[in-house]
Amino acid sequence: MSSLDVSRGVCALVPGLQHWLENAFYMVRIVDAQSPRERDERRVLLATEIGHATHRDILINLIDGKPSLVPAANGLPARVAFNIEDMGFAFALIAELARPASVPAVGDAASTRLMTLAGRVARSDATVLIQGDTGTGKEGMARFLHAQSGRISRDFIAVNCAALPETMMEAMLFGHKKGSFTGAANASDGLFLAADGGTLFLDEIAELPLALQAKLLRALQEGEILPVGATHPVPVDVRIIAACNRDLAAEVAAGRFREDLYWRLNVMPLELRPLAERAGDVTAIAAAMLLRHQEFVWPTAAALEKLAAHVWPGNARELGNVLQRAIVLREGDRIDAEDLHIAGAPQLRVFDAQPAPAGTISLRDVARQSKLDAIRAALRETDGHRAAAARKLGISERTLRYRLAEMRELAAA
Repeated sequence: MSSLDVSRGVCALVPGLQHWLENAFYMVRIVDAQSPRERDERRVLLATEIGHATHRDILINLIDGKPSLVPAANGLPARVAFNIEDMGFAFALIAELARPASVPAVGDAASTRLMTLAGRVARSDATVLIQGDTGTGKEGMARFLHAQSGRISRDFIAVNCAALPETMMEAMLFGHKKGSFTGAANASDGLFLAADGGTLFLDEIAELPLALQAKLLRALQEGEILPVGATHPVPVDVRIIAACNRDLAAEVAAGRFREDLYWRLNVMPLELRPLAERAGDVTAIAAAMLLRHQEFVWPTAAALEKLAAHVWPGNARELGNVLQRAIVLREGDRIDAEDLHIAGAPQLRVFDAQPAPAGTISLRDVARQSKLDAIRAALRETDGHRAAAARKLGISERTLRYRLAEMRELAAA
C-alpha cells in the first residue's frame, strides 16, 4: 500500500478526500504543511501552502469556475483546481497523480482489499493464478506482484500464450539448440531463461496445447527446462504468474487442461471481477487513462454518471476505447455525456450484488448477455470476419472461437 501525506488544511477543506484515497489503496497520513518530511515523500497541500511544497507534491484549490489541471513542470508541483460539482473526479485525479507506476488504478473498497491480499501474496515466491475476464487488468496485477516481490531487480517477462504460433511455442518458451529444427540457424535461450531470477507471466494459459502443458508442469516441479534439441536440462529460477480469462477448473473438467498442472498453478488464486462489479474503479481507471493522453481533457459530472451506469462487457479495454473516441469527437473543451458513444450493451446500474430474488435478473446474467450482444454487434459490423471482430473486441481470435462455442451451447440448451 502506498503512503500519502495530506495536510490538515486539505482535510478541512475537502474532508471526503481522505476516504477516497483510502479506497484507492493509499495509507493516508494527516500532517501539518510545514512539518519535516523525508526527501521522497509526496504531499497533497492547499494552493496557499505552496511555500511548503516540493516539485513532487500536489496542490489543490477549491474554486467556483471550470476545473483545471496544471502538470508538474519546471520544478513546480502539479496543481488541481476544481469546484464542488467536479469534486468526485478531482479526488480520483489526485490519487492517480500520486500513484506509483507499478500499482494499478483502483477506487473501490473491494479492489483495495484484493490489492492488500495481492501485496501479501507478492512477498512469497508461490505460483499465482489470476482469473478474470478480458480487460479486467490481469497483466497489471501481475506487474504489481512482481514489483512488490523480492524479484523486482530482475526481469518481468510477459507472454500471451494465445499469440504464440503453435509450431514455435515450445522453442519460444524453453529455447532451442542450433540446428534442432528447420530454420534454427542459431540457438535461443527462450522466455524461461530470459526471466531467470525474475517473473514469467503466462497470459491466456488455457491456450497451451496439452503436450506443452506437460513440459510446463515439469519446469514448475523440477525448476529446470529442456530446450528443443538439448540432451541435458537447464536449471532456472523463475516465478510463474499465470492468467486465464476462462474458468480453468471448467477447462480441466472438459479435458482441455491438465488437472495436475491446474493444481500446480492454483497455489495462490486471485480473481479479478468484471468492471461492472467495481463501480469505484471506473472513475479511477478513467482518470488514469485520461492522464496518459497528450492532451488532458476533464470529463463533466454527467459524463461520469454515464460511465458509471454502463455494464462494460469489454471491461477496461472498452472504457479506454470510449474515452479515446470522446477525446477526438467531443464538441467542447470537456468530455460531456453526449460525447461518450457507448454501444453494444444496455445502460444499467446495479447496486445490490446479493443473489437476485426470483423474477429478477442477476448482474452476472446481465454481464454475460452484454458480452454476447457485444460479440454479435462486432460480427455484424465486420460482416462476420472473425479476426476483425476479435480485434474490435480486444480479444484473441481463439478466445472469440470459444465465446462463439459458448453461444452455440447456450442456444442448444
